[in-house]
Amino acid sequence: MTRRAVLTAALALGALPASPAHASIAHASAALQDWMAAHADATPLRALTIPGTHNSGAPSGGLWVACQNTTVAQQLASGIRFLDIRCRVTGDAFAIHHGAYYQHQMFGDVLIACRDFLAAHPAETVLMRVKQEYSQESDAAFRRIFDLYLDAKGWRPLFRIGDGLPLLGEARGRVVLLADNAGLPGVRYGDGALFDIQDDYMAEPTAKYPKIEAHFRKAVEQPGKLYVNHVSTAALLPPRWNADRLNPRVHSLVDSAGASGWRGLGIVPMDFPNTRAGLVASLLRHN
Repeated sequence: MTRRAVLTAALALGALPASPAHASIAHASAALQDWMAAHADATPLRALTIPGTHNSGAPSGGLWVACQNTTVAQQLASGIRFLDIRCRVTGDAFAIHHGAYYQHQMFGDVLIACRDFLAAHPAETVLMRVKQEYSQESDAAFRRIFDLYLDAKGWRPLFRIGDGLPLLGEARGRVVLLADNAGLPGVRYGDGALFDIQDDYMAEPTAKYPKIEAHFRKAVEQPGKLYVNHVSTAALLPPRWNADRLNPRVHSLVDSAGASGWRGLGIVPMDFPNTRAGLVASLLRHN
């Protein structure tokens, strides 16, 4: 457990004196966990800056496979509100995979983390991209298993499933399904009428960064869609090494004087965002 987590937990139990330093730590933690509470119910999701993770359930598989080093629960607690969940069909269930690598968790584990977080923070919402990974079942078969989760396993109340992007007030306390499979219900992830996505995952960091910056600028200059701006890339180097090159540059950009007036940058999926202290908080300042 990190020092921040220890101090925050102790404050919650009343074990520490309410010194200015301790109060500041608790406030910072709460601000990351409940940042959507500051926004009105009528806020369109496309008007927000939403930190996210790429391959959110992939901490395992070694240097060339792992994209995160925190759990889904830890990501949500750190301010992440977009999850990229990759599901392999196995029997009547979904196993979480990155390519061939099983991530030692099932779809139900991800849903439990979301349920528990949203129960404790009901003003928040989670946007979840769901796609099939390392299995080639038909769209109908994928939908059949998803429906088992909704009904036979009792997860339907957790989800907000609809054709269009909801207002924040319509999504609070629930997971907004972004369907990246033709068989799934919900918002069609990648629908050009709703989304503008930059995801050049084969560009190495030097070539990828200008694409990231340009997409941020487009989101500011041409609002109206939900922008998705992938900081992550799989080119040439392991994900962590690429993140170590890109995350600091993105952090510097969003903290720069020229970006101070930027708002509504959209979803920003990242690999290893927690390894760059303050990155998520800096993105949130663009709300």
